[in-house]
Amino acid sequence: MNWELVSVNPNNKIWNWKDLFCFWGSNIQSIIGFSLIASLYLVYQLNFFIVLIGCIIGSILVYIFSNLIGKPSQKHGIPFPVFLRLSMGVYGARYVAMLRGLVGIFMFGVQTYFISKSLGYLIRISLFSIDSTILDKDIFLLFFMGLNIIDGFALIFAIWIQYLLFSNGQRFIKRIINFSALFVYIGLVIFLIILIRDNYNEIINAYSTLFENNIIYSKENLIALVSVAGTFFAYFSIIIVNYGDFSRYAKSESDVNKGNLSLFLNLLIFSFLAISLVLGSSIVFEKNLISIDRLLTNPTDIIGKFDNTLLTFIALLFILVSSASTNLIANYIPSQNSIINLFPNKSSPRNSGIIIIFLGLIFAFFWDPVLSKIGILSFIDTLGSFFGPIAGIMIVDYYVIKNRKVINKDIFSSNKDGAYHYSNGWQIKAIYSLFIGFIFASATIWNIELRFLQSFSWIIGAVFSSMTYYLLASK
Repeated sequence: MNWELVSVNPNNKIWNWKDLFCFWGSNIQSIIGFSLIASLYLVYQLNFFIVLIGCIIGSILVYIFSNLIGKPSQKHGIPFPVFLRLSMGVYGARYVAMLRGLVGIFMFGVQTYFISKSLGYLIRISLFSIDSTILDKDIFLLFFMGLNIIDGFALIFAIWIQYLLFSNGQRFIKRIINFSALFVYIGLVIFLIILIRDNYNEIINAYSTLFENNIIYSKENLIALVSVAGTFFAYFSIIIVNYGDFSRYAKSESDVNKGNLSLFLNLLIFSFLAISLVLGSSIVFEKNLISIDRLLTNPTDIIGKFDNTLLTFIALLFILVSSASTNLIANYIPSQNSIINLFPNKSSPRNSGIIIIFLGLIFAFFWDPVLSKIGILSFIDTLGSFFGPIAGIMIVDYYVIKNRKVINKDIFSSNKDGAYHYSNGWQIKAIYSLFIGFIFASATIWNIELRFLQSFSWIIGAVFSSMTYYLLASK
């Protein structure tokens, strides 16, 4: 028995809807999230209302699936890998959950690499402010695997500080998430105020052009709407399957419901800030005759154009905080719980964290010179094709097959007479259904003619796996 996997003590159910608001805020407040939102509204020349409606539809899908996955974990106080035992078996769940863990560990390393790059820029800015010639010294001009001494130190420090912060239990993790979400929102608002101060009328005029020629009912717009909805859902889909890792700490089912609804509020706030910052920055660049060949939607690209060391330093600090909290939610916690579930008698938050940072450091170290050039992301996307099928099976098993009933004594037992032991600890029907769903989901990645459905691969896999499992398990 591992205390990290057992049902949460009621005294530790301390998350309310405001905490989940910050959870969803931290998920959307990444560089990718900023660029995605800004690009959908400004770069692809899509109808403003189509993009808005598409994002709302995508949010509704996230809301529905998050409730279906999150509420059982809240009710029973169990994390994703333990919830998975109901449908996959007490042993089957160990290895199926590690599919999520492997993707999480890899992406933790990659995300840490990019975090270290921002940290490296901060170090360079600091050194340059002390001595403008120090970076020309020979020691900073030596590179190994694309990293110099600053990059190497930044990478080691980034992965070490994340380990120290992320291994301190759910109460501390809640504080990290809350701080990050509010800190980044405050930073975005301050940056926007700086831009608006001298460019208010121009930004208002730029906004007005977004609403021109907004004819919604056309074939092209409807196709775009479906595409936007799928893209937005795909952005959040990676965290849905293991949402129970966080919802288990919610005070009540009502808090889970309200917290998930807050995704819509986060969407509106973040969209407004992202669009305003991109438009405002573009106006400032034009006024100051700063040459740009396209509308910049990446925060690091925008900051790089401002000739202001202090502003750059502060902006990089905000990017560091937002990237670290996203890494915590989307990668570290899912990987930690999956490893603990794989070795329940030997693992703890500390030693599972060591495994994550060791493997993550390897992935980060080899990311730029090797891994980014061999198409490994296609392999990771293929592993991710299991997530929708896993969620579909979990949902149908809990709500339909098991009628929301959980036998607590058996879910933590490997006894052969246990309800979830099935065939030597494996539920063969679920495993079969999992691969059926995976085939359909991964086909949207590997079949060129089906790639237009790739944004919906999670849902496609969930539908086919759940249908197959229902037909097999309901007999």
